[in-house]
Amino acid sequence: MKILVTGGLGFIGSHTVVALLEKNYEVVIVDNLSNTSIDVLEGITRITGKTPDFHQIDIRNKSELIQFFDNTPDISGIIHFAAFKAVGESVEKPLDYYENNVSALVYLLKESRKLKQPKFIFSSSCTVYGQAETLPITENAPVQKANSPYGNTKQIDEEIIQDYIRSGGDLEAISLRYFNPIGAHPSALIGELPIGVPQNLVPYVTQTAAGKRQELSVFGDDYPTKDGTCIRDYIHVMDLADIHAIALEKLMKKDNSQKYDVFNVGTGKGNSVLDVVNTFEKVNDVKLPYKIVDRRPGDVTAAYADTTKVEKELKWKAKRSMGEALKDAWRWEQKQHKSQ
Repeated sequence: MKILVTGGLGFIGSHTVVALLEKNYEVVIVDNLSNTSIDVLEGITRITGKTPDFHQIDIRNKSELIQFFDNTPDISGIIHFAAFKAVGESVEKPLDYYENNVSALVYLLKESRKLKQPKFIFSSSCTVYGQAETLPITENAPVQKANSPYGNTKQIDEEIIQDYIRSGGDLEAISLRYFNPIGAHPSALIGELPIGVPQNLVPYVTQTAAGKRQELSVFGDDYPTKDGTCIRDYIHVMDLADIHAIALEKLMKKDNSQKYDVFNVGTGKGNSVLDVVNTFEKVNDVKLPYKIVDRRPGDVTAAYADTTKVEKELKWKAKRSMGEALKDAWRWEQKQHKSQ
């Protein structure tokens, strides 16, 4: 079966492409290379021995997207990653986030109408919950007002997909609400490759350890947590890649009881920013310079998943530890450092 992966050369997308190829899906990647490199394609090929079909397209460009779907009518499923993803940046550039994360989804869903009974996996986020009232967070937790434009785009996107299905759209969809993906493929052939200054914690940690950044800024130490820093649920990107293939298979087998469903994807454990710093230093035997700075707009105090539903219904559970993820991320960073 032919699967379209938008943003398939990005961090999560590239690892998911590997998982799909290893399950013998035929993969077509669409990516505009705005936050990645074409070199990732070579990494995918070296890992799997297969080279997916690649198209450099910005899905905000309606004419290019229309032409692509006209020329590729045999797509059975879509996994949609193509989106901006940084909370802090979204506060600074909200219109860019609404255009890229919302408008592009609408264009994609319109084109999906050309396909025969398409299956759709949406890359959502735990940010849809805002600051949840109860921890761990279940899928039944009320969707609070978003703390950032990024979180709001994910809320809106989920609503768009549901509204389209309710209107009679011939689509079956699953939204995967990730918590915090970190790590890299253990081969160090693909990993997180932010363009410019990293917007997420772990690539900033690894770049600081490698000497690319002077020191890590920890945003706030006055939160009501054990050490005053924010708590998140950090999941290895390889575990996250696996769940996309499993969710897609559920839809392909028509094993779903409803046309739209949501699943939390995390480890079920919360770790603070300083936990990440301390664990990184311990597992990699590296000293990490950091300083405490003011809180960052858009950050919630704590978020970690209740994974009961995904474990029961999709028979999936995170296997890899935070320590493994941080070792893999550091191995990937060291390889990038040596190649420069």
